[in-house]
Amino acid sequence: MRYLTAGESHGPQLTTIIEGLPAGMPLLQEDINVQLARRQKGHGRGRRMQIETDTAQITSGVRHGLTLGSPVALVVENNDWKHWTKIMGADPIDGDADEVKRKVTRPRPGHADLNGALKYGHRDMRNVLERSSARETTIRVAAGAVAKKLLSLLGIEVASHVVEIGGVKSSVSTYESIQSLREITENSPVRCLDSAAEKEMMKAIDTAKENGDSIGGIVEVIVEGMPPGVGSYVHYDRKLDAKLAAAICSINAFKGVEFGIGFEAAHKPGSEVHDEIAWDEEKGYYRKTNRLGGLEGGMTTGMPLVIRGVMKPIPTLYKPLQSVDIDSKEPFTASVERSDSCAVPAASVVAENVVAWEIAQAILEQFSSDRFDTLKENVAEQRKFAREF
Repeated sequence: MRYLTAGESHGPQLTTIIEGLPAGMPLLQEDINVQLARRQKGHGRGRRMQIETDTAQITSGVRHGLTLGSPVALVVENNDWKHWTKIMGADPIDGDADEVKRKVTRPRPGHADLNGALKYGHRDMRNVLERSSARETTIRVAAGAVAKKLLSLLGIEVASHVVEIGGVKSSVSTYESIQSLREITENSPVRCLDSAAEKEMMKAIDTAKENGDSIGGIVEVIVEGMPPGVGSYVHYDRKLDAKLAAAICSINAFKGVEFGIGFEAAHKPGSEVHDEIAWDEEKGYYRKTNRLGGLEGGMTTGMPLVIRGVMKPIPTLYKPLQSVDIDSKEPFTASVERSDSCAVPAASVVAENVVAWEIAQAILEQFSSDRFDTLKENVAEQRKFAREF
């Protein structure tokens, strides 16, 4: 299974084509739109979220609520496009036209602007920032929503929460069930399990906004219900933890990833890092702890997957950092586009969906997947095999 995305931040639409979904899988537009709505929420979001109300259209690959086995195409329209039709249109314009006033020659520190201009030779860095914008994560969430639907039908659930924003840490790391985690975080403006930390996080976001600054944080994604043995140890590029790490770091502004206790393992002896193996008649093999986050040797253990990603502060600041104009070579403060003071709560939803994609892809690689009913039987058989092994 694979997908490609297309579209610019202020273009007419964002598009993805998903290839490799099994035939006969139930899929509705609402399955996707629920996830898109979640991405738009969160304390600290900017004005763009007031302009857009993201909804996806399924334009191919689904008939009467079931996938066909052919490519599935999804489209999300940009409502703001009506204000950018000439500036971002595909047709040529006069080089002296007023629309060229939106030309960007001052690269923003921390963005793709300058590096992209150097790579592709763009003298107008709007050609870079329109595609490198985090707006692209909208359509990645749409693709992830399809993956989440597939996983849920196989008894695999994916959820996320925020564990830190701007140095304020959640002191709650346990939850009764993945359903209770969802219930709490969906009602939190910062998607945090700790109500006391939630208030402090919101204060930190408000302070950053008042100061024209931005703050980052850490999100955690949890996957429950995975059968053991998904992934592989035989080649570097088939290790599931490697794929998950790449997926997390592919999200705009994410600069690090860890599994289970992660970097904390560097400070502990092996006896306090590795998870002892046990067995009982009902569960089969299981781990007494889950310090490694449900992954060993590039494969799932059957324990919950625990993946954390760190998001740097958004680099678009209302008190811009110094930069250099690429035309005049004179120093300037960097140009400002609309931005959030903190997008960590929304980023947790993005992380949740990109993880779901990688998990679904790994499932489809490992089990026969032309037909959804066959896939479901094969996954159930793997669970049974692991219990009886």
